[in-house]
Amino acid sequence: MKAALTIGTDILKGGGKSLDAVEAVVRFLEDDAQFNAGRGAVFNAVGGHELDASIMDGKTLACGAVAGVSTTKNPIGLARLVMTDTRHVLLSGPGADQFAKEKKVTLVTQDYFHTHSARKAWQDSRAKHSKGTVGCVALDSQGNLAAATSTGGLSNKQFGRVGDSPIIGAGTYADNATCAVSCTGVGKDYIHRAIANDMAAQMRYAQIPIEEAANEILTQRLKKGTGGIIAVDKDGKITMQFNTGGMARAAADSKGRFDVLWIDEK
Repeated sequence: MKAALTIGTDILKGGGKSLDAVEAVVRFLEDDAQFNAGRGAVFNAVGGHELDASIMDGKTLACGAVAGVSTTKNPIGLARLVMTDTRHVLLSGPGADQFAKEKKVTLVTQDYFHTHSARKAWQDSRAKHSKGTVGCVALDSQGNLAAATSTGGLSNKQFGRVGDSPIIGAGTYADNATCAVSCTGVGKDYIHRAIANDMAAQMRYAQIPIEEAANEILTQRLKKGTGGIIAVDKDGKITMQFNTGGMARAAADSKGRFDVLWIDEK
């Protein structure tokens, strides 16, 4: 987590874009087998891996996402290419994998994603796993917000299942007028309530502070044990909240903050 946070802060300190920062951080986490994204993605019900990711630019509201990719090493990079190099928002399954080939991104075979812990979770038929979705939100020196999210989904999920992570407005959202949000948790609940967009809507229409908006969602709209939210607003205020047993998270700002909070620290 420290290494991931350092990657992002170094980009921003150098005057880099928030979009570049969130993509780089999530790409790093996708390569770390401790998380349920990229290298450590969980197994689906048929013993394979289907990965989802999305990214959004708060300045232009441009966004890109992929769902159910199976051979792309870093889905977050492919999601950004969907945003920048197509007229679409979301590509899925074989079409997304074909797009990856066309863009010459790094491709891998399915066994690249295999890890012992992910296989054990699948064999135990667990619906949840201790590792989780990864995400990053950022505000750069130009005042632009960005958000990115990547996941392998639920362990033992039905083949073809897509959760909230690649759904703009559910698992990911960014708007310079309000905030950037990345979510983790029970996907269907985040989709039903458009949670990421709801955060921004509360701030835009009711002028509710970011901390209060996240708390209202996690205590009033979502059941206990559902998941968590990380977000940063247009003024640089950060919130990282969850209603589960724990959530690994980290935050830094231009005033010297550099916090890494592991699992259940409040």
